[in-house]
Amino acid sequence: MVEPGLDRHEWESEWEQLEPLVVDSPAEALGDLDDLIRRMLVESGYPVDTADPVDDEGIEPEVLGSYRAAHEIRMIVDRGEDFDPGDVGQAIGLYREIYQHVLNRDADLG
Repeated sequence: MVEPGLDRHEWESEWEQLEPLVVDSPAEALGDLDDLIRRMLVESGYPVDTADPVDDEGIEPEVLGSYRAAHEIRMIVDRGEDFDPGDVGQAIGLYREIYQHVLNRDADLG
């Protein structure tokens, strides 16, 4: 088993490295943010790929709902469809909220 602090340190380092891209090219940053947040959720025990995650005890459905909303915006951008820059900002905001939530949750559980 990996020490919980190691994951946290890796996540914080990766997030810090992504910050300049988020500022300079938000739409381009979505893929990397999504990948990081997905890994964080999976490694923290969130059922990202299950059809009905609400059934899983101890998992906050609003966190997964936020992830899915942000992920959908990422997919629209990746497909090259028209998107509103405000939607990109919304996705980044959701990723930030999830990031903070998972870090705080892991700190509480650690």
